[in-house]
Amino acid sequence: MFRLSRTALSAVLGVGLCALGLPLASGAAAAPAGDSGPVDSGLVRMVHLSPDTPSVDATIDAVSEADVEVVLPAVGYGDVSPYQRVPAGTYTVSARAAGADPGSPPVLATTVTVVPGSATTVAGVGLFADLGLAVLTDDLTLPPAGSARARVLNAAPTGSPLDVTLAGGTALATDLAFADSTDPVDVPGGAGTLVVTGTDGTSDELPVDLAAGSVQTVLVLDREGGGLTVTTTLDAAGPGVVPVGGVEAGGGGTAAHDGLPVGRTALAALSFTVLLLAVGVRRPRRGHVPPSPTS
Repeated sequence: MFRLSRTALSAVLGVGLCALGLPLASGAAAAPAGDSGPVDSGLVRMVHLSPDTPSVDATIDAVSEADVEVVLPAVGYGDVSPYQRVPAGTYTVSARAAGADPGSPPVLATTVTVVPGSATTVAGVGLFADLGLAVLTDDLTLPPAGSARARVLNAAPTGSPLDVTLAGGTALATDLAFADSTDPVDVPGGAGTLVVTGTDGTSDELPVDLAAGSVQTVLVLDREGGGLTVTTTLDAAGPGVVPVGGVEAGGGGTAAHDGLPVGRTALAALSFTVLLLAVGVRRPRRGHVPPSPTS
C-alpha cells in the first residue's frame, strides 16, 4: 500500500492549500485581512444626499489614464457606494440621469485628486434646484477599544438645522445645516438610540448600532411619508477592514481576475491528486483478498 509519512502528508496538504490561496491552520486564529492596497492608490466613493433628485449613474474617470474608469449605476437618495480603490491621480466625477447615454453631457461634474492612502467621498448634496457635488475627506483611523467613530451627514431639509445626540448625552452634531457634515466623534460602541431634534421643535428617537471598533457615517434622511430616519454605513472596522467594490472597467493593476490563475489551479489539482493517492487509494497486493468487515 502506498503511504506517506505524516511530515510528507502535511507538506502535500500545505502545498495544496497555498496553491488555492488558503491559510494553513495554526494554533492562533488568523486576523481578518485589511484592505491596505497598493501604496500608490486611494479610495473614492459616491453618496446621493438630495431628497428630490432622481437616481443617477455616477462615473469616475481618470484624467490621465483612459483605461481607468469606475461606473456606479442607479445611485439613489440615501445610497452610499462601496469604496473603489483606484490609482493615485486626478479624476473627473460626473453624474447623469440613471439610464442616460454615457456619452451625453453630465448633469454634474467635479474634479477629485486621489492621493496615496487617502479616502474620499463625493456627495450629491442640496435640493434639485441647487444641486451640487461636495468632496469630503474621510478619516478611516480606527477608534479606541470599546468605542466607535461616527460622523453625521445631514441630508434632510425637514427641521434643519438639526441636533443629533446619542441617548445618554453624547452629542454627534449641533445646529447641523442641511447638506452639511460633522467631524468624526468617538462614542461608546454598541446599539443605542439617536435623538434627532429640529429647530421646528420636532424630535425623533431612532435606533442605531455603532459597533465597537468601527468607523461609520450616519445619514439623516427625510422619510417617505414624513418625518426623519437615519441609516449608517460602515466605513472601516478593526483591524483595518474597508468595504471596497470592484472597478467596472480598466486594465493593468485595476483589472479584475475571475477565479484562480491557471498555474495555481494546476498546482492545486496536482497536490490534491497526490493527497488522494496517499489517503484514499488502497490497492490490494496481488493474490491478497482483503478481510471481510465482519471477520
